[in-house]
Amino acid sequence: MIIIGEKINGSIPVVAEAIKKRDAEFIRDRARLQEEAGADFIDCCASVPESEEVETLKWMIDCIQEATDLPISVDSPSASVLAEVFSYCKKPGLINSVSGEGDKMDRIFPLIADTKWEVICLLSDDTGIPKCAADRMKVFDKTMEKAKEYGIRPSRIHIDPLVEMLCTSEDGIAMNIEVISTVRRLYPDIHITAAVSNISYNLPVRKMINLGFTVLAMNAGLDSGILDPANRDMMGVIYATEALLGQDDYCMEYIGAYREGIFGPKK
Repeated sequence: MIIIGEKINGSIPVVAEAIKKRDAEFIRDRARLQEEAGADFIDCCASVPESEEVETLKWMIDCIQEATDLPISVDSPSASVLAEVFSYCKKPGLINSVSGEGDKMDRIFPLIADTKWEVICLLSDDTGIPKCAADRMKVFDKTMEKAKEYGIRPSRIHIDPLVEMLCTSEDGIAMNIEVISTVRRLYPDIHITAAVSNISYNLPVRKMINLGFTVLAMNAGLDSGILDPANRDMMGVIYATEALLGQDDYCMEYIGAYREGIFGPKK
């Protein structure tokens, strides 16, 4: 499982306060914490007005890079901001994100085409978030056509099927599972990601829903997730699920993560 650490995001009140105060050590500490917990990427999202976003993200990226060598997931809803900011990173990371909305793919794909940057692609377009799996797959097909046009291999793409609140769904996660499993069947080398905690908004004991969703989604083909790597229960479930799915020979990764203290009793 590719772990995209979610803890440096201006939508989190304590992070917003640190951004406002330009508390660099707070940002550096959160980057180190996520690296130690097993993250593969550090997500960096400012959640400030777009007029302030480039300057804020540049400062945040500098803070993160002072603390860790992990690649950064540069996170913004604005293609213009992403286009300007991603070059501040010292090494290729992850663009978070583009969609079928407007000309976002045509603006971002050419910039990363001849690089090692990866990209999250949301299955939404100018009509919004499609309500059924078939319509999300239409967005997926257009996305892959664009990626092929710009020479971006499937292995550099993280497809986000767009997980929505379970409490407003009539069929649980059936649609998400259909999209994930279909994408995985069509493109074995592609990555499929999700903001795991989206599933549990407005529900009590959210971690139980998040854990259950993660197991079911991984079984369908999810191999990337935007989540809190410091959540030891979540990390334990991920390593256990990989072992159960036959993705961890002789459970060596599971055993190694336990010995390193990534999950299980704190040492």
